[in-house]
Amino acid sequence: MVDELDLRILSLLQQNARLSYREIARELKIAVGTVYNRIKRMEEEGIIKGFAPILDYEKLGFGLTTVIGVKAQGRKITEIERQIAENDRVIMVYDITGEFDIVVIAKFKDRADMNRFVKWLLSLDGVEKTNTSVAMQVVKEDLRLKLTED
Repeated sequence: MVDELDLRILSLLQQNARLSYREIARELKIAVGTVYNRIKRMEEEGIIKGFAPILDYEKLGFGLTTVIGVKAQGRKITEIERQIAENDRVIMVYDITGEFDIVVIAKFKDRADMNRFVKWLLSLDGVEKTNTSVAMQVVKEDLRLKLTED
């Protein structure tokens, strides 16, 4: 169970995942051991899945962002999602309702890179059709979610 203190710790880690236990403890006015135990428990429970830097993909050469809807045969959706999720260009895969069954967010270096991916996607057994939208501008791209009412 996550309580208000856990949310405050998570909020600090979302702002800066490099904060030490001591820095978090000082900010929240709690014991270092409490911070350590809370973070360790949240890692064990899968609430914290890992720590990663926030990257500017465009500066790393991945300036093309796509949102791809995938229509798939019902009995094969789970397997298709697993295959898509394993692809290095894919950053998100969602099982959705609506016209499409799956939505994929992916990053590419250029159109040729995207073209190879879409052709691969269409070759997967059970994929019926895709609809690819290219982001013209990334307005917001941030997985951090405000957890507390600070």
